[in-house]
Amino acid sequence: MSTETQTLKHRSAMTRTGLLGSPLQHPLRALPVLALVVAGAAHIPVIPAHLHEAPYIGILFIAVAAASFVLAAVLAFGDVAAAYLSTAAVMGLGVLAYIVSRTIGLPQIGDDIGNWLEPLGVVAVIAETTACVSATAIGLKCGHQTGTHTLST
Repeated sequence: MSTETQTLKHRSAMTRTGLLGSPLQHPLRALPVLALVVAGAAHIPVIPAHLHEAPYIGILFIAVAAASFVLAAVLAFGDVAAAYLSTAAVMGLGVLAYIVSRTIGLPQIGDDIGNWLEPLGVVAVIAETTACVSATAIGLKCGHQTGTHTLST
């Protein structure tokens, strides 16, 4: 095989495999993408109040919103296994933080204990749970695939 042919094959493989891996092209990727957008959007309105009341929570809300939008974009345009696993981890931590804040409480925001039905909190936790569960399911299914990383429907 000529050097030119090897170079072309290498370039072709590099264009199919992005920075985070090969695209998966999963048919249900819209579900975690939409859930990530909703989760990110649900955190935005409460950022100013939390920056004032408990600055570390406000900063975490900014980080969760930004991570949600970035992961949604990566899944929408790149659709790679690493993004599904990252989505599951970030959203799972968000659900865990919600549970902790409603049960034992977090420093500086003890008034959230027992407040399970705060509207934006409910929207956020439903979106985070949906993103976490769907990303986990897709990520695990893709993890069992071999070869081209495309999934059969």
